[in-house]
Amino acid sequence: MKKEHIFSLLTLCTILLIASTAWIIPSSLSIVHSKVTFTKGTGHYLYVATPGIRDYLGYGGHGLLVFDIDNNHKFVKRISTKGFHEDGSPSNVKGIAVSVQLNSLYISTLESLQRIDLGTEEVVWEIPFEGGCDRMSISPDGITMYLPSLEKDFWNVVDCKTGDIITKIKVHSRAHNTIYGPSGNRVYMADIGSPLLHVADTKTNTIVQKVGPFSAGIRPFTINSDESLVFVNVNELLGFEVGDLKTGEKLMSVKVLGWDKGPVRRHGNPSHGIGLTPDEKEIWVSDGHNMRMHIFSAEVPYQQLTSIALDDMPGWVTFSMDGQYAYPSSGEVIHSKTRKVLYVLKDENSNTVSSEKLIEIYMNDGKVTKAGDQFGIGRLNGTD
Repeated sequence: MKKEHIFSLLTLCTILLIASTAWIIPSSLSIVHSKVTFTKGTGHYLYVATPGIRDYLGYGGHGLLVFDIDNNHKFVKRISTKGFHEDGSPSNVKGIAVSVQLNSLYISTLESLQRIDLGTEEVVWEIPFEGGCDRMSISPDGITMYLPSLEKDFWNVVDCKTGDIITKIKVHSRAHNTIYGPSGNRVYMADIGSPLLHVADTKTNTIVQKVGPFSAGIRPFTINSDESLVFVNVNELLGFEVGDLKTGEKLMSVKVLGWDKGPVRRHGNPSHGIGLTPDEKEIWVSDGHNMRMHIFSAEVPYQQLTSIALDDMPGWVTFSMDGQYAYPSSGEVIHSKTRKVLYVLKDENSNTVSSEKLIEIYMNDGKVTKAGDQFGIGRLNGTD
């Protein structure tokens, strides 16, 4: 048989083999330059920024890790990020937020703020801020950010598109956590050095109210969807306190019963992490020493309901927008109703991923259609 005939026969067999096995390739995959790559841009994901517990790389390394919520929270990919100390090592991630309108995710570190385009998954810009950065929050229209300095006496009001500073707001001494109210009219600002929650008017970018005083400096906190109540962790308390956002008064203090305070590895206070379930029926409170999540009724007198054991110290908690899942920073995915630990977040090397900076995002063809919040805020009145 001539060589050209043999070559033609082999070519025909190859074509027939490819055609007969094409069905094996899943429809969700595409072939590009002989490499199998996942098509991206549509799905329901959990985005986790690391290192999200101090600058410890043993909790997920460095980057923006993506998990498929509708596929048992399986690891999807790691997106490269910036945010480094002067010595070139990854810096502590301090906050995470999303602008749906700008299709962008923002990560703050000790030194800087970076904007990531969620369509291209590229860093658009990284800007260092004088005085550093902490846990920020973005307006419902996705245009304006309130960015606290790193425990200095001011917040920066920032243009989300450019990163430019619009103005500064001086508060007390140690700017820390921020929630932009769902109405878009108020921003709630917690200063560790003050027992008062400061409230800014977003039209004037000025402080118009102070809520409290609470029993000590305010740590993590959350609000309900109509912005009438605030639930705060404070220094030295294993539990939480409640404030009225309309009258500005502290209403009550609620202690965790049956568990003792003790040494904690991080944050320096017994409870660092509080979330209100989206239906506003329960309050979940972190217990660092006992490595547990305590659950309370969100109705007066705030009855203690149960407690969930965790694998590591919790320093934060938030929820999926539908309320199905609770995400403590220790890495577990908890079914909110059954209280069962369903999964533990694992990276591409099967290492546990723990972070206090994570957010839920719905994507469609490379565009954000809906995003959650790093804070476990109430959503009873339709907060997206």
